[in-house]
Amino acid sequence: MLINIVFYFSLTSFNFEPNYSFEKQKKMAFELPKLPYEYDALEPHIDARTMEIHHSKHHNGYTTKLNGAIAGTELEGKTIEEILKGATSQSGAVRNNGGGFYNHCLFWEIMSPNGGGNPNGELAALIDESFGSFDAFKDAFSNAAATQFGSGWAWLCYNNGKLEVCGTANQDNPLMDGIGCNGIPILGIDVWEHAYYLNYQNRRPDYINAFFNVINWDKVSENLNNAK
Repeated sequence: MLINIVFYFSLTSFNFEPNYSFEKQKKMAFELPKLPYEYDALEPHIDARTMEIHHSKHHNGYTTKLNGAIAGTELEGKTIEEILKGATSQSGAVRNNGGGFYNHCLFWEIMSPNGGGNPNGELAALIDESFGSFDAFKDAFSNAAATQFGSGWAWLCYNNGKLEVCGTANQDNPLMDGIGCNGIPILGIDVWEHAYYLNYQNRRPDYINAFFNVINWDKVSENLNNAK
């Protein structure tokens, strides 16, 4: 009995935590971000039900599966950008879910209920320099999104001092090596059907046009500054 009592007080004195490693791993795992607005905040351009399913089901699924794919590997503990850089040589689970996690984190942030209009400042000047005008950029971006075959994304990227538009399949993005779409993404649109089908059905161009009404150009400008 005396031995048991001594052992008990020894454990409590040193604050022994048998679950410490597990708790530490949980804290290091990627987490589904909270949206900076309510699900219905982007209506009528993007409906609340689509936003709820897209965020709580699809993005949550990518987040959970990414954590499962990297658990116990050399990728665990790395940033998402570090993981994506070599994603094309990793398993499909890492590539698809890593891309899905990152892409959606960017997507939510570059939209706002107070969005729309035109950019200004340095971003506007660089768009004019890179594309000739904002309208020319809008046409190029909309075309990349509309003509992306099947599921994928269209991007505005900062690359070597200029802005470029490109498209990627599935959950690929410009941070991945060897996909033919280079630079750091500062704006992206999800053209998977789950992003728009409830409201727009097969009218992808209508969804793309509506997307311009919710773009948070202040956040895109911030992304540009961070990309330099």
